[in-house]
Amino acid sequence: MSNVTRRNFIKAGSLLTAATALGAGYSHSAWAAKRPKFRLKYANNLPISHPMNIRAKEMVEAIAAESDGEIEIRIYPSSQLGNDTDTLAQIRSGAVDFFMLSPIILGSLITNTQISGVGFAFQNYDQVWGAMDGDLGAAVRQTIEDNSSLMAFEKIWDNGFRIITTSNKAIYTPADLVGLKLRVPPSPLWTSMFRGFDAAPTTINFAETYSALQTKIADGQENPITLVESAKLYEVQKYLSVTNHMWDGFWFLANKNKFKQLPDDVQALIQKHANQAAMNERADLVQLSLNIKATLEGQGMVFNDVDSTPFRDKLRQAGFYEEWHKTFGNELWSTLESAVGSLS
Repeated sequence: MSNVTRRNFIKAGSLLTAATALGAGYSHSAWAAKRPKFRLKYANNLPISHPMNIRAKEMVEAIAAESDGEIEIRIYPSSQLGNDTDTLAQIRSGAVDFFMLSPIILGSLITNTQISGVGFAFQNYDQVWGAMDGDLGAAVRQTIEDNSSLMAFEKIWDNGFRIITTSNKAIYTPADLVGLKLRVPPSPLWTSMFRGFDAAPTTINFAETYSALQTKIADGQENPITLVESAKLYEVQKYLSVTNHMWDGFWFLANKNKFKQLPDDVQALIQKHANQAAMNERADLVQLSLNIKATLEGQGMVFNDVDSTPFRDKLRQAGFYEEWHKTFGNELWSTLESAVGSLS
């Protein structure tokens, strides 16, 4: 596992800022003076200091170096090309070549991609990677390719287990969620899950989350712990409850037609380095998550652990698992349960 600290991420993020300012996702080298044969755009919605973009910078540098400067991939972090909905439309049309997107948000276009986000399904990372590097991930990738103009690379990147933060109370049991105004991303799966807890989920794009919490449009939100720190949500939230209610990742998506028009060796080179970057980013995120607790406690956040069993029982009683079993179908649901055990 990489020895990753916040200082290293900030330093690397500064390098990425400089590279982006130069108009490319990598720094100058001998091959950088060459005119690229292939110029490609890669977009994502995360800050430049996030492990995703640190490893993405290494990825595009490695691709440029190994291709002797013939392949240039420009990085557009922090939703520079538009919010998730806008950028998804751009990659579908071919205006963007690569886009990193949560499978749950991709579910607004292709329903079955969001099966990896079923509430309280995964108990640990062994289950996550067993499923996503195995049969479940393969099934989802095939679904993406069969039902859209997109394709997903083999290794999914990590966004972490999601937790709940609030401004007014800690979350210990399902009863603590009743009536809570909770910001959720634009996805039926998120809305359905929190309605199963009798909460009041409110769909808000991530770019607007801080202001929504600041103005009390929402009392709480749920995200991976790393984003609580990078987006400075600790300034408008007090309590952090380690619910781990959902695992989330990022598919490295490509416009299928444009990517397959590239020479075979170019395709293979990009896929090789993207998949390796995914593996490196997974290790980074685990380490960063361990370090961040102390940082957030230093900012005044109050942590509490949560027993997942009553939450899973509540979702079962509310019919959540039965509903989504029907939505995803028996075959895909069985593939999920083979990795995590019986849910319904």
